[in-house]
Amino acid sequence: MIPLSLGGHGPARVRRVVLVGAHCDDVAIGAGATVLALARAVPDLEVRALVLTGGGTEREAEERAAMDRMAPQADLTVLDLPDGRLPDHRASVKDALQVIARDGADLVVAPQAADAHQDHRLLGELVPTSFRDSLHLGYEVLKWESDLPRTAAYLPVPDDLAAEKVRLIEECYPSQADHDWFDRESFLALMRIRGVQCHHRYAEAFCVDKLVLSLPT
Repeated sequence: MIPLSLGGHGPARVRRVVLVGAHCDDVAIGAGATVLALARAVPDLEVRALVLTGGGTEREAEERAAMDRMAPQADLTVLDLPDGRLPDHRASVKDALQVIARDGADLVVAPQAADAHQDHRLLGELVPTSFRDSLHLGYEVLKWESDLPRTAAYLPVPDDLAAEKVRLIEECYPSQADHDWFDRESFLALMRIRGVQCHHRYAEAFCVDKLVLSLPT
């Protein structure tokens, strides 16, 4: 296993990141610890974030509060496309991705393409077609469907960062608190399982469709 340094000075240094979610809370649940770690590790990190649903509702306010804590420098756009119906608005989703892709990105963090939720799955399919020259990490979202993927990339998460991610989710998304998947045990459990798989206590894991390697010459 060769580690990929996201915040250091190696060949894969990340400076410009794009975060994509179908719904407010997707990014925090799927990659919250990774975003927190990147924001800490890269002082000049540029972050652009796009959420396709929830615009103009309490969900947007929740997402802005969460993003302010994960990556205060982020430029966040929240659209008002209908939740659960993104495949019916494929052209609008593609247009929104094309807009945010104009400036390029070193890293794109978005849903994984085999997600059982139709909104997540559409983004997982379309993101690589808009960001053709960027590394795409496809995050997982724990829910009722048995669709957890076979992940290929892992970011070990220190205990304090895992706790911060869970606390952020609990405090910033009160509208979701009644869901049976929305609890501290669920969020920590998935990070614990992914940690076991990479010999750490906690980790976040991602699907990777394509990874271009380079060696010093």
